[in-house]
Amino acid sequence: MTHNVVIIGSGGREHALAWKISQSKILNKLYALPGNPGIGNVAELENINPSDFAKVEEFIRAKDIDVMVVGPENPLVEGISDYFAEKMPQLLVIGPKSKGAQLEGSKQFAKEFMERHSIPTARFKSFTSEKDYDAACQFLKELKPPYVLKADGLAAGKGVLILDSLAEAEAELKEMFAGKFGSASSTVVIEEYLSGIELSVFVLTDGKDYLILPEAKDYKRIGEGDTGLNTGGMGAVSPVPFATEEFMKKVEERVIIPTINGLKSDNIDYKGFIFIGLMNCNSDPYVIEYNVRMGDPETEAVMTRIESDLLQHLVSAAKGELASEKIEISEDQALTVIAVSGGYPESYDKGFEIKGLESLTNATLFHSGTKEIDGKICTSGGRVLAITAKGNDIFEAKKRCFEEVSKISFDKMYYRRDIGDDLISLSK
Repeated sequence: MTHNVVIIGSGGREHALAWKISQSKILNKLYALPGNPGIGNVAELENINPSDFAKVEEFIRAKDIDVMVVGPENPLVEGISDYFAEKMPQLLVIGPKSKGAQLEGSKQFAKEFMERHSIPTARFKSFTSEKDYDAACQFLKELKPPYVLKADGLAAGKGVLILDSLAEAEAELKEMFAGKFGSASSTVVIEEYLSGIELSVFVLTDGKDYLILPEAKDYKRIGEGDTGLNTGGMGAVSPVPFATEEFMKKVEERVIIPTINGLKSDNIDYKGFIFIGLMNCNSDPYVIEYNVRMGDPETEAVMTRIESDLLQHLVSAAKGELASEKIEISEDQALTVIAVSGGYPESYDKGFEIKGLESLTNATLFHSGTKEIDGKICTSGGRVLAITAKGNDIFEAKKRCFEEVSKISFDKMYYRRDIGDDLISLSK
């Protein structure tokens, strides 16, 4: 049986998912809402707001779609999976219902879930509104610097602050309670700082069984050497040298299995991706956060390493039949670089024509923030393009990637040139 599939979303993650799903033997027709010009190369686009569930339903019925893959977190937290479970129970949906989506939608919910199910994580407390300000400051004094403050709700990847001084932490806490991240920071989670190397682990689950996808490491700060402001992600590598078989066995036993068992014991119906943000602290994994979808830009690296049929895995997950699936992963090294608009993650101009897109020969190009204007592909976001190259090792993947990136240009284009450098010594 072949499937008509719709992908919800418009970024680089959705382009990478569309690129991979488009290769499936069981695909009939692929759609994206609203998509972007790059996704338009492999799918039919329709400019519908993913949060307008009734319009999405109308489109799904009109096109006889039987599989929906939800890319971003917002529609999941808003309840898109619950809506279709009620309106179209026969639709196979990849993405948890709103209760499960709280693993990302509320940092407090996630931390309490980890505590309840003995999943290793940093010590924490959560505080709500300015009336808790004095108690929150008291807890800060119990911790050693640096101090970690997290907006409880969704803040587009920018709601986490890591601060070196107590005075700075107290000042930022006051601003968060006053609405620095809107309603997302009306509750703030304060936690102990974990020292180590970050790792992104991706799991596809049907709520009972799971597949572990390729792991990745992303680079969040705007400046080389991990300096400057946090961004949605400036690049990624997969695989990660320190994610050895021994380390990943600890991740599976201490984190993945207790997470799946926790979902079951809490009666959370979960069919979709779980992104586990980990810290490798002296060879022990600690969970920093959960996301309820794939990461961006990690997906743009990870998808190029999956050799089995992703759509088959997704259909099996949605049907609760993942136990019969086996994932095949390439041993190649993938490296992704993000080209961003000058000024990002603060204010930036858009609408610049992107040149050289047709000249890439040795990399896979994913569109993140692009728009077609008068027949030309132009910038329309902060993160504009993701360029992924593969090689036998990080050196080769990096060399290929930057050769390809140099062929692309747009006004005020910026990218980090040090993606993967910190891992090169580990991979020798």
